[in-house]
Amino acid sequence: MKRVNRNLGRLPKTLLSIFFAGCITLPMTGCKSTLQVQGNFPSPLVNQLPLTMGVKYNPQFREFNYVEKNEKRDDWEIGIGSAQMALFDTVLPAMFKQVIAINEIPPSEGDNIDLYFEPTLEEFQYNMPRETKINMYEVWIKYNMKVYDKHGQLIADWILTAYGKTPSAFMKSEESALNEALVVALRDAGAGLALRFAHVPEINSWLEQYK
Repeated sequence: MKRVNRNLGRLPKTLLSIFFAGCITLPMTGCKSTLQVQGNFPSPLVNQLPLTMGVKYNPQFREFNYVEKNEKRDDWEIGIGSAQMALFDTVLPAMFKQVIAINEIPPSEGDNIDLYFEPTLEEFQYNMPRETKINMYEVWIKYNMKVYDKHGQLIADWILTAYGKTPSAFMKSEESALNEALVVALRDAGAGLALRFAHVPEINSWLEQYK
């Protein structure tokens, strides 16, 4: 016969209350969810500019890692750096004849560079279905884009926003759904950069010299 542990009956009522409360709340206690964004980014079909572009990626951009600090939300840590590097490493070579990674603007040796480009991730936001009561994962990304001439003088400074979403019904987990929404947002950013770059008024005026 199975032996029943009767020690619980000898515990004070206050300790019993703590014990059973712990049994109830423990399964509801969430742990940190981590996500390293991964995805494929197609090369845009645009007219390539016959220019050499020097690109500066600061460490925060290369290794961007979002950590949720709002105590009312679930604990998420989202690594975006490698995915956005993959995006820009795909998009920029399609836009320019040559792309060179640099550490400073202008570099000590940059006589053959026509333009310098420095992107910065300014803002990142996301929504979960349980927060909006809509079966959709949503992501917003805001980039600050700066372009300099060969002497390091600022030509243009503009904001590029991107949006991505994915229905929760098609995903097996929160991680995969959020990853897909982020990939869609990054693709939106890549398309926006490729299609709008030459149409930024200050850049368009600067490009007149090559027409």
